[in-house]
Amino acid sequence: MKNPSISRPHFPEGYLAAPKSYLAWPQVQEQFGAALHYWVCTVTPDQFPHVVPKWGVWVNDHFYFDGSPQTRHARNLKSNRAVAVHLESGEQPVILNGFCQALERPASELGKLIAEMYTRKYAELGYSPLPDQWDNGGLFEVTPQTVLSWTKFTDDPTKFTF
Repeated sequence: MKNPSISRPHFPEGYLAAPKSYLAWPQVQEQFGAALHYWVCTVTPDQFPHVVPKWGVWVNDHFYFDGSPQTRHARNLKSNRAVAVHLESGEQPVILNGFCQALERPASELGKLIAEMYTRKYAELGYSPLPDQWDNGGLFEVTPQTVLSWTKFTDDPTKFTF
C-alpha cells in the first residue's frame, strides 16, 4: 500500500483554533499495531451499528481479526463491507475506516505471518493460532480508506487518506 496523504479531519467553523502539527504515519501504524484490544463496528442489514471488542493484528498495512462466520459482525459484513475499527483510548485515538472482506483461505505465507503476529501479541493471554486455522473461514481483512488520529486533539488531529 502506498503512503497515505495527510490532512486535517473536517471540523465545523470555529471548532478548533490552530492545530500546530501533524502526526507521522509510522507513529500511528505502531500505535495501532501494538494495541491489544480493538472495537470493530459493522452495520446490520437494517442499518443499525453493531460494535464488538476484538483482538487483532496489523500486517502489511491491513488489519486482521478472526472469529466465527456465524457471529453477528461476520454476518453483517456479508451485506455491507463498511467497517470502522477504533482503539480503546478516547484521549489518543486511532480510528480506521475501511472495507472488510472474509478470507476463506489466506495464502500460506500470509496465514503464517498472521498466526505469528497473533502469537506474539496474545500467547500470554492464551491464544496462539496455527496458520491453517482459517482454512475454512473465520479470518477477516480490513483495508483502510481513512485513519483519524491525534495525541492531543487541539494540537495534532490528523487524517490519513489512502
